[in-house]
Amino acid sequence: MEDVLRLIKSRHSSRAIFDPNRPIPSIDLYKILEAARWAPTAHNMQNFEIVIVDDKKLIAQIAAIRAPVSLTFVQENYKQLSFSEEELERKKTGVLGTMFPAAWRKPNVTTADLEGTDHEGFLRLELGSSPVLGIVLYDPTRRAPASDGDLLGIMSLGCVMENMWLVANELGIDFHIVSFLSNGPVECTIRNLLAIPDSLNIAYSFRMGYAVEPRSYLRVRREVENFAYHNRYGVHGI
Repeated sequence: MEDVLRLIKSRHSSRAIFDPNRPIPSIDLYKILEAARWAPTAHNMQNFEIVIVDDKKLIAQIAAIRAPVSLTFVQENYKQLSFSEEELERKKTGVLGTMFPAAWRKPNVTTADLEGTDHEGFLRLELGSSPVLGIVLYDPTRRAPASDGDLLGIMSLGCVMENMWLVANELGIDFHIVSFLSNGPVECTIRNLLAIPDSLNIAYSFRMGYAVEPRSYLRVRREVENFAYHNRYGVHGI
């Protein structure tokens, strides 16, 4: 049990340049996909497909895709930032502002402030350095019965993500979720590059590799006593 908890607690998002010339061993990649295979999914519908991209030319094309930043994203992101480790320790939620470009760390940011800034543009070099990209596809036709909105199916995709992430980290492979490849015009470009059928949606993407200069960020979580209740909401203590 302690080994499982250690692995869960040590899992982290690697926002760093990867070594593009250090491939992930095939046996390790297979283990990561085997973990995805055994993820729990609603009604065992296994509502996902995964495209693994390790062709350097394809990765370069994907990394070069331009995606204008969303003002709504930046404004809502600002509300979740802490501007010091002390503030983050106190809040126990959100992320450090230093993880994002300076233009994203301004109060009352406007469209003019973001001109020339790509969505997740600070990831561009990181994305291009990745020896492996994974594109997780969602099949909306494979859902549990009578599950309008398919909330359980979306949860299933999160289980797939977590399984792969934990195994990758246990193998010493850095892992990082990339969200902007599933947005609007970017998704259309990805579809064309990877021949993804219209019947499948891009749920999320991830990059894997070995960080050249690993970055460490303060990681915080609420205490169990702050989110767990006993028998009824509002009564703390287990």
